[in-house]
Amino acid sequence: NDSNKVSLNELTTLVENQLKESKESKEVLTKSTIEPNIINITDNLIEQTLTNKSDDLIGFPNEQKVINESSNIPIDENTEIKKVMKARSVPSTQLERMWGFGSLAARMAFGVATESAARVLNISDDNSNNNPRTLSDANAERLAEALCRMRGAALKLGQMLSIQDDGVLPPALSKALERVRQSADYMPKNQLEQQLVLQLGESWRSKFLEFEDIPIAAASIGQVHRAKLLDDTIVAVKIQYPGVADSIESDLQNLKRLVNITNLLPPGLYIDQIIKVATEELAQECNYVSEAQSQIKYRDFVLADPIVRKHVTVPEVYLDYSTNRILTTKLVPGISIEKAIMYSQQTRNAIARTILITTIKELFVWRCIQSDPNFSNFLYDHNNKMINMIDFGATREYSKSFVDLYMKLVWAAANKDVNSIIELSKQLHFLTGDETIEMINAHVETGLIVGEPFLTTNPTFDFANSKLTRRISQYGDIFMKYRLTPPPTEAYSLHRKLAGAFLLCIKLKANIPCRDILEDIYKSYQFDS
Repeated sequence: NDSNKVSLNELTTLVENQLKESKESKEVLTKSTIEPNIINITDNLIEQTLTNKSDDLIGFPNEQKVINESSNIPIDENTEIKKVMKARSVPSTQLERMWGFGSLAARMAFGVATESAARVLNISDDNSNNNPRTLSDANAERLAEALCRMRGAALKLGQMLSIQDDGVLPPALSKALERVRQSADYMPKNQLEQQLVLQLGESWRSKFLEFEDIPIAAASIGQVHRAKLLDDTIVAVKIQYPGVADSIESDLQNLKRLVNITNLLPPGLYIDQIIKVATEELAQECNYVSEAQSQIKYRDFVLADPIVRKHVTVPEVYLDYSTNRILTTKLVPGISIEKAIMYSQQTRNAIARTILITTIKELFVWRCIQSDPNFSNFLYDHNNKMINMIDFGATREYSKSFVDLYMKLVWAAANKDVNSIIELSKQLHFLTGDETIEMINAHVETGLIVGEPFLTTNPTFDFANSKLTRRISQYGDIFMKYRLTPPPTEAYSLHRKLAGAFLLCIKLKANIPCRDILEDIYKSYQFDS
């Protein structure tokens, strides 16, 4: 269009570079010394329980350190593993990103046409659906691959959409977004060097005794490298991809066009509102100075809480090694928390209860939450029985007036107070009051399901067998059809957080008491009105 005119030569050069890079791109198999927070623990790990005696109120048992069965040594920072990663440059200019989305749309349109023709000829292998405009497995793979390559706002939105209850999104899209949530490509060395020089200066390596060029993690807006400071402190250096902060709005609008063209999402998800919220959140997440301040603030909350601090830690921030596009923090040990499924029931229960206690305090005591529910942001250190929380770019604070009403709503759900659920939902703008009876009943039923763990009739709640997500998802079609208003802005980050906490409890097959966690907070809560 007129605002994005480019010469034919520029476009030709871009296409040639893209094709060359695509041809040369290959998976890189690296063997590196890394911290245990990215170790993919396998069946070689065993757990030896010395006693079932609990060491505190949360219920962590006294257990021996995790060892590697084959070598009989503790899992620590010296453990070596093989990790498959892919280095591809981040499209950083407006033209490159426009080309990326345009080529994705073309490939997906071609995929739709090909699949439609195959169905007509009865030669299609994809029997997932009969709607030619519904996402096929092949197009879902194209979408995931493109988002992982583009990174930035597009990948972040995909990760946000991946945290949905089962059944809300088409199966093929859910599978693709799950892959998106778990992975991203990383910058090649030359692009990495450019970012480090730009942010820390030409002599940036003199600030470190060691710096590993291959990242230990790659996400939507940045990648993380292991390094050692001059005082031997091991740190995690998060480096933002070039161009992502400046392309948030255009990326999301391009993605919206793709969604509209391909009918990727049901209309009841209110994609315009999701994009509005995502734009605001991503602008905040791209500001690493703001993230550093949020992490310091959250760390203070944890250190001041005598219960939470016993089993939750937040890494220290090193401001002298941080900028608006680089964030350096202490590198903490641990495995992505969902991998704790390998441990005993008592340990899994203790982890789940710790997460729930922390989540409830975040909302109703601190009014400040780390709203990114990605499991890899919670690292479980079994040797020290600690949960290390990382990544505070999505930290969100809530007003006292909102939290007052939400506390009453949650308490009403925990006590099956249907009338209060309806009235408070209107005050919080989840409902307008003009909904059909079918919509109101579905809203109330989902609220009651979410409140089940906190019922007085449940001495413990069996998350694995509760089928919470499946029971909630059965109302998805009603919400898509009869919802009259998008949820309040606060709900997007808040419900991601709560859904993440519940999904983790389900993943860990936790069977724990929950009523006392909410009841203790409610009894001491000071309402303004």
